[in-house]
Amino acid sequence: MDADTVILETEEAMHKGVDHMLHEFAAVRTGKANPALVEGIDVKVQSYGTSMKLKELAMISTPEPRLIVIQPFDPSTTQDIERGIKESKLGINPNVDGKNIRLPIPELSEERRRDLAKMVKGLAEESRIRIRATRKDGIDKVKKLEKDKVITEDDLHRLEKEIQTLTDTHVKQIDDHMASKEKDIMKV
Repeated sequence: MDADTVILETEEAMHKGVDHMLHEFAAVRTGKANPALVEGIDVKVQSYGTSMKLKELAMISTPEPRLIVIQPFDPSTTQDIERGIKESKLGINPNVDGKNIRLPIPELSEERRRDLAKMVKGLAEESRIRIRATRKDGIDKVKKLEKDKVITEDDLHRLEKEIQTLTDTHVKQIDDHMASKEKDIMKV
């Protein structure tokens, strides 16, 4: 392994950490309808005898700012999808309208908004911890390269600075995304 590989792997791992956080943020409810709220719901489908993600079973759209419409690809799965939504922790009651399922997104109370904002801060902190752990791994790898005489001491210091710069960049991205998501949640 060489120094360039260590830097690339470190940067890729940090990028994945930010992407994971964004994926988690997408599932946090704001006052607006968002297909990502329901895409990951596990639905136990009786006729198929297995569990599947909602996005594999239906088309999900948001025709209005406060409404999610789910159109099952197979109408026989409608009741399974409805049950899956009720069993999820969304707290939204689905309305079956013929073949479609409608999910009206209720207005969030001030208390619920604060709880969601706290949850977003927690998710962001988990991501920061993941980024710092990745930084530590990267620095440990370049120290090993220096110990094995693959790189010089000057290279070690340069690479440590480069890894720290990557860390600072990704932590700033996390902070920016967190502030944006908090703003969305707190907007009435």
